[in-house]
Amino acid sequence: MRAKPRGSRSARRGWFGFAALAVTLATTLIPSGMAAGTVDVPVSARLVSQFKVDSPEKRFGKLQFVGGLVMRSPEPLFGAISSIRFMPDGRSFLAVLDTGHFLSGTVERHASGDLSGLSQVRIAPMLDKAGHEAKRKREMDSEGLALRGNRAFVSYEQRPRIMIYSTETLDAAKPIGQLPHLIPDDEFRRNAGMETIAVSPADGPLRGSMVVVAEASFDGDGNLFAAILEGPRKGLFSVAHDHSYSVTDGAFLPDGDLLLLERRFELSVGVGMRIRRIKADTIRPGAVVDGEVLIEADLSDQIDNMEGMDVIKAADGSTHLILVSDDNHSFLQRNMMLEFKLLN
Repeated sequence: MRAKPRGSRSARRGWFGFAALAVTLATTLIPSGMAAGTVDVPVSARLVSQFKVDSPEKRFGKLQFVGGLVMRSPEPLFGAISSIRFMPDGRSFLAVLDTGHFLSGTVERHASGDLSGLSQVRIAPMLDKAGHEAKRKREMDSEGLALRGNRAFVSYEQRPRIMIYSTETLDAAKPIGQLPHLIPDDEFRRNAGMETIAVSPADGPLRGSMVVVAEASFDGDGNLFAAILEGPRKGLFSVAHDHSYSVTDGAFLPDGDLLLLERRFELSVGVGMRIRRIKADTIRPGAVVDGEVLIEADLSDQIDNMEGMDVIKAADGSTHLILVSDDNHSFLQRNMMLEFKLLN
């Protein structure tokens, strides 16, 4: 669906439909017609050259828009991207779909460096300990992804847990272990659990520790539950919560600061997104952290249901952010990939 300026009647009607459908999909069976096993996926892409609708503006807050894609595929598995992580080459990626699948592929670029499409795209099912595929979404509602060496750590929402997979055997991805998540299970709200899991830089204040942040599960003070899962600062902390937004992903910058991607949906204004920067030194047990908003966008911008984000190093050495959307396998929404440069 083409984004329209905030406040337009047609935009509100479309996003009301999106909200109702998304709520329904969150508890349904995995969509029918999906192939079992690993599949190769053809993906076509339409370029997004402007972030703000009908405007050539490039700077938005502390970010500069580089380019984007609207992606489509005839494969019914494609879509519902919840989190994305890039390999050190900045091109190859692994993502999780909230239907319990891994998505892998390579980002292609024009000679100018702008995004041009995806290649070598494959989708593989996540299996349970018995080697079975999920029949219902709530069994494998994968939302967060972290990579460390040849291990993939996947956080699940409706049945809260963090499972460990080998990236060398994703075609038959039975878990090889489980990582304790520290946050008590009874504190997670339904469909609002561990949306973010990220690995901090090894040379940063958190010494390579993993961090999890809940989407919309609150402590007694109304802040989001979060945890440092290992290392010298292991323990629970909280993230200051704006009632308009829910955390959908996070990624660390090279200096150790944590970026949080957040989504908004309100009936009066529709869908929005923002990115907050949490200073590394503030992330410690018992703390309530908050940070600067780097960008805030709404339906006057080219966004959708933005759910995934990672940080990569560009060819010129600058720091770039890659964002992806979750289309909920709905014709009302788009599979988008957006790229921004972090400005000083």
